[in-house]
Amino acid sequence: MKNNNNPQKNRRNMTRVLMLFTGVIFLIFATRFSMIMMTKTVNGENLSERIENLYTRSSILPAKRGTIYDIGGNPIALDATSYSLIGVLTDKWSNEDQPNHIIEKEKTAEALAKHIDLSKSELLEILNQTERDQVEFGEPGMNLTYGEKIKIEEEKLPGIVFQETPSRLYPNGVFASHLVGYAAISEESKEAADQVLTGFMGVEEEFDKQLKGTDGEVIRQQDSQGYALPGMEMILEEPTDGKDIYMTLDLRLQTYLESLITTAFEESEPKSMTAMLVNAKTGAIEAATQRPSFNATTMEGVDLKWQNLLVEETFEPGSTFKVLTIAAAINEGVFQPQETYQSGSIAVEGGIISDFNKIGWGEISYLEGFARSSNVAVVKLIEKMGFDVWESYMQAFGISTSTNSGLSNEAKGHYNFDYPLEQANTAFGQGVTVTPFQLVQAFTAISNGGTMMKIHYIDKIVDPKTKEVQKIEPEELASPITPETAKAVLNYLTEVVYTDYGTASAYQIDNARVGVKTGTAELVNPETGMYYTGTYEYLYSAIGFAPIEDPEYILYVTLELPQNNEPKVFVDYLSEVFNPLMTRAVSYAQLGNEDQEETVQAQIPKVTQLSKEEAITKLEEDGFGLISTIGTGSRIVQQYPAQMVPTLLNQRIILMTEGAMTMPDVSGWSRDDVLKVSELTGVNFQFKGEGFVSEQDLPAGYLLDTKKTIHITLE
Repeated sequence: MKNNNNPQKNRRNMTRVLMLFTGVIFLIFATRFSMIMMTKTVNGENLSERIENLYTRSSILPAKRGTIYDIGGNPIALDATSYSLIGVLTDKWSNEDQPNHIIEKEKTAEALAKHIDLSKSELLEILNQTERDQVEFGEPGMNLTYGEKIKIEEEKLPGIVFQETPSRLYPNGVFASHLVGYAAISEESKEAADQVLTGFMGVEEEFDKQLKGTDGEVIRQQDSQGYALPGMEMILEEPTDGKDIYMTLDLRLQTYLESLITTAFEESEPKSMTAMLVNAKTGAIEAATQRPSFNATTMEGVDLKWQNLLVEETFEPGSTFKVLTIAAAINEGVFQPQETYQSGSIAVEGGIISDFNKIGWGEISYLEGFARSSNVAVVKLIEKMGFDVWESYMQAFGISTSTNSGLSNEAKGHYNFDYPLEQANTAFGQGVTVTPFQLVQAFTAISNGGTMMKIHYIDKIVDPKTKEVQKIEPEELASPITPETAKAVLNYLTEVVYTDYGTASAYQIDNARVGVKTGTAELVNPETGMYYTGTYEYLYSAIGFAPIEDPEYILYVTLELPQNNEPKVFVDYLSEVFNPLMTRAVSYAQLGNEDQEETVQAQIPKVTQLSKEEAITKLEEDGFGLISTIGTGSRIVQQYPAQMVPTLLNQRIILMTEGAMTMPDVSGWSRDDVLKVSELTGVNFQFKGEGFVSEQDLPAGYLLDTKKTIHITLE
């Protein structure tokens, strides 16, 4: 019998089978690879596109945010740049001649520890990460100033690079902060690769779309961990920069107001203060502020009061409201200045209304009653004209109606008018609530010949590229009273200031006659729901017009619940803001444009990388005259303002050279100019006084130290 169990034959057969199987598998793979190579697709997915998506991404090329200026072209808010520190750990992008990754980690950590708030050991822990191509340094390595960046770059550390982050600079510090607002990177944008500034509060929020402009688009190559590869980018669409906003604020008056109100606020220790200086003919706000306030660059103080007190919170105006009551009574022909009445108290259905001294002054004229701020006088007047007629005047003056300021959360106030007692109370500003915007807007009818002007704070909007100007013209809202009535009210307001019995004698100024009405309004205690009853538990205010013959300005100041009433009282605190500010405003109005140099705006050229001499020559040829330099080097590495920024020819230009940073001679400089040095170098300046620099505690030519504060005295 034949044996088929032949081991050698079986092995040969198995070998043939395996070879055949291997050949089939190889053929399948070869065919598959050939198809992939030819079609560059797998299961219908394009591999080239997938690789492109993995290592290429399209991102936003942010537009430059528009600058906010005052009426004279002085910058209030402008774009700035902060820097974030990045360490490159991989050598995949380096070459032998010029490595751009970290080589000596010990040396790098030791050097960085001198400049950011991390210890050498903490830095080494970050640098010793093996799974990362690039590393960041957390909060201590973010928001670095240009000066801090320069200091780190001077260490000459391979692999240490900087990522620019957009930021916003407010060079005047606390400066109409709630009205101007602020711009910052939003919480949503913080996590994004492309961080964009967004406006919050005030003009920054209201005009955010115009200020932002239109972003462009750029394609960047990135590594497997998502980091952008240096120099590997292509711009698809150029951005369109945001428009510039010119406010009606006057830098000179606004700065002075901030100084005055800071002193009054610190001395009186109130709950709040507000102040508004408005053009009496146009309704344009030339200075406005509040306390508490904040510094929009550092955000110091923003948590103390988020609301804009000029539009968001209402209050009972008290006796300043009597200006409108008298205007309505004159217009209706029921106010006869020499007619007499019995002061002291008056019975109204539902209660008794008394003068503030309870007993009055006997039988006096209505004009004297107005000067003495008699409640009884104005109640009698609205009884004569009729409550319905009086209500129609309140509505004509815009009471309980929004001013449509455009600012967020504007309140419109209200008045109680259901019962005779409530109706009578509105005559002297009780039971009616307003905002400063509403009240001052109503007062423009008094100062402007009977025509009420819309309160506004924007002068124009300018496209920096096309130079197209959108001018915001003054807007007439209504004419609630006649020109004759308006003139009579202004005349009677002088009685309040210049008679022996007037309540506003403290508000006289030297360079003009003024008309002023004071107010002492009751406040509701939020804990009890009842009016406060303490001696100084009121909202004190003063409204004034100057020069009274033909007013240029309206100034309104409020002081709420002052705590420190010794050795000064409320009238001192209010007059110490009102009198000097109104005096200076009238002086500027009297000078007109006689002392104003002709100013022309032009785009500042790029002068970085030029020698110091070449840069100065180029700027001078373009008409720029005020040029100052910082540093010991001969080549310009940074300029302020930046290239192609529209700049006034009489504005100071700051140039920084390479080498050590040195202190310039800032004698005679403005605060704004000194802050330009701060922006460039990262050095902190502390100011005392207002005006122009008279002293600097670090002499010119000395080295600047970013860790030390330089004290500047202004006069």
